[in-house]
Amino acid sequence: MFNLVQLWQILLLAVVQGAAELLPVSSSAHVIVAAKLLGYEWASDFDRAFFLVMLHTGTMFAVLIYFWSRWKQMAKDIPGLILATACTAAVGLPLIWVIEKLTHQDVEHLFQNLPLIGCSLLVVGVLIIIAGRKDEKKPGTDANIDLGSAACIGLTQGLALPFRGFSRSGSTISSGMLHGIVRYRAEEFSFALAVILTPAIILFEGYKMWKLHSAASTGSASFGELLLPGLLGMVFSFAAGLIALKWLSQWLEAGRWKFFGFYCLFASAAVLTVHFLKM
Repeated sequence: MFNLVQLWQILLLAVVQGAAELLPVSSSAHVIVAAKLLGYEWASDFDRAFFLVMLHTGTMFAVLIYFWSRWKQMAKDIPGLILATACTAAVGLPLIWVIEKLTHQDVEHLFQNLPLIGCSLLVVGVLIIIAGRKDEKKPGTDANIDLGSAACIGLTQGLALPFRGFSRSGSTISSGMLHGIVRYRAEEFSFALAVILTPAIILFEGYKMWKLHSAASTGSASFGELLLPGLLGMVFSFAAGLIALKWLSQWLEAGRWKFFGFYCLFASAAVLTVHFLKM
């Protein structure tokens, strides 16, 4: 069973995950660093997979509720969303396969690779800054997302699948802005893609969780023991996600997008510092 300290640690990580998952700053990097600072370690891969499922479910509901009224007008974007999702799979899945073949381990082990996460944060930070500055000089005016732009956004999203730290929302919104798409439309399209992608991630994590549970990993908690902290984590990630989305929208519309990029550069330095201090 989880003691009170462990429960508070899990809830704090849920807030970090919920907020960072929907802000363009990479949830993976923040959860890893926060867990290290809190001194928290998952008891097993099964426990971690279970909480990932619950926290991703919380953030998915936050996105659905926040954007629901705006998405009612997006029927014309369905072909673009389908194409973008196909492009994501065309880039992300082969990348995952190549990485696993080269490293001889599951791609999820990159979750703990701090140098890779730090470099990914650096790259996405630069991308966000470039998009933000370009939009300052010449704001996007195109409210229609053509198939070419949708394909580029989907290809960019594909890079976020295997590379922890390469923020999905940061890269896709920036890609849209660089294609001259008006800010709020780039945001809507990006999070519509997230709602398409997240159930697949949840199902994949659920499948891995079931396999780990069937293997009866030593040190794993039972479903019953994980259920209450998992549900609480889902609620906390949902609430943090709603607040994060409001903040994101306000800063995006106010032309402050580049500041998320500066933060990613700072986070990159922090992650690399944590890594080298732990060596």
